[in-house]
Amino acid sequence: MIRIPDGRLDQLIAEDIPYLDLTSVVLGIEDQPGRMEYFTRQECVLAGMAVVQRIMDKLGLTVVEAHPDGATLQAGEVFLVVEGSAADLHSAWKVCLNLFDHLSAVATLTRTMVDAAHRANPHCEVLTTRKSMPGTKDLVTEAVMIGGAFPHRLGLSETVLVFDHHRTFLGGFDEFVAQIPAIKARCVEKKLFVEANPEEARVLAKAGVDGLQLDKIPVEELAALVAELRELNPGLTLVAAGGVNALNAEAYAATGVDGLATTAPFAAKPLDMSVRMELLS
Repeated sequence: MIRIPDGRLDQLIAEDIPYLDLTSVVLGIEDQPGRMEYFTRQECVLAGMAVVQRIMDKLGLTVVEAHPDGATLQAGEVFLVVEGSAADLHSAWKVCLNLFDHLSAVATLTRTMVDAAHRANPHCEVLTTRKSMPGTKDLVTEAVMIGGAFPHRLGLSETVLVFDHHRTFLGGFDEFVAQIPAIKARCVEKKLFVEANPEEARVLAKAGVDGLQLDKIPVEELAALVAELRELNPGLTLVAAGGVNALNAEAYAATGVDGLATTAPFAAKPLDMSVRMELLS
């Protein structure tokens, strides 16, 4: 789904094996033929397979069996089998395992949140923010999409989203509201979204913004606010943000918002996955 260039994959390989697998060379086993199986000890949603298969190809390994990204795996299930030389197997072993451990964890938690939100509101989407570990955006974005969510905002160049910090430089909230018609005229191809508290949201709904990001509003207060804002501006897009996680995603979706902006999937604990290797005769 996400375009990941070959140079990015070379970087991932070089991070773990900059020159050679010295241990295999010292042991004199580097040319021995072998088979490696990846398996999971936990039920999960698989992510990282498309990237890993490209890495295996770069390292000269043959993929014998592979489950697709998005597959639901049971504990103990083998999801990838590759064959090649011992040196190449060991070169791929850890970098690919790390990708599976981390990306499948993100996809699994994302799927949990998406399922919870859709139980309450099939039209409410989970949207992951740009608050991911720097240097991992391409990989984790693919993982959350495999899990069924969408990227909320991939970077500052993508959308117009006004925070309180921006309004400070315009002279405050009232001055910003006064400038909304001019601002919308300048971003004619983009929608104007604003993060706001309940009081500001009521004003902005009347002022004609396209969408509101409702930050850190307790779920028990949000439903009434959503209904009120819909009355003021039926075409308004509403996104709940701040503290949205797997435990409360269903409740937040039930308030009637259009989306849930969250960072929760990025904090998913890596899964317990492992490999087995065997010598081929």
